[in-house]
Amino acid sequence: MKILILGGTGEARELANRLVAMGHDVTTSLAGRTQDPKLPLGRMRMGKFGGIPGLAAYLKIAGIERLVDATHPYAGLISINAVAAAQQAGVKLVRYMRPEWEQQIGADWVTVETVAEAAAALPPNADVLLTTGHAGLSHFLERDDCQFVVRTIEVPDMDLPRHASLLQTRPPYSLSDEMALMQREGITHLVTKNSGGGQTAAKLEAAQKLGVKVIMIARPVYGPANEVSSLDEAIAALDIGG
Repeated sequence: MKILILGGTGEARELANRLVAMGHDVTTSLAGRTQDPKLPLGRMRMGKFGGIPGLAAYLKIAGIERLVDATHPYAGLISINAVAAAQQAGVKLVRYMRPEWEQQIGADWVTVETVAEAAAALPPNADVLLTTGHAGLSHFLERDDCQFVVRTIEVPDMDLPRHASLLQTRPPYSLSDEMALMQREGITHLVTKNSGGGQTAAKLEAAQKLGVKVIMIARPVYGPANEVSSLDEAIAALDIGG
């Protein structure tokens, strides 16, 4: 069966590898924002589709029989477009998204809807570990009454001001490393998105142990889809047989 995976996550890579091993014709599409990404088995496609019409046309022309949205929970427009394009092309869509993190008893969280709200929620003189990626970074850096450690995988496309320092690194992160980082930098606030998954979850446990306040940006709503949260569930939902 011909399957298109909208990828960019570890879950997408694992799913592609499993489906290729099962004998399916799998293409994984990457937006191309990450340099030197880890590639799955099967075919690769890089770059944007051109909105809903472009994705719907691709599905038809390529003869795609199943579409999997396994992008990051905050990938944005592509997840919205996938719903409409699948409907237009008459292709079965499965959204494979890792479960959200849940606030634990004793953890100090404030949940907000947007990056702008997260920036506004910081008190003056906060020392912030910022792990929200590139999108909306300027909202935080406008807060020159706070100090930021900006942790990203890729270098931001803007120069950081004096009140911000760059920490370029890749997950996974251990609890001991996260605690050491927060203690070394005197972190009072952690700003993050509710990405879920285990590779970056240690920062939440470290924050709880150290009394660091968490500002959590909630996930966007992408519209109705058959959503699953595990590899086995994704394969079952595709209804492709063994």
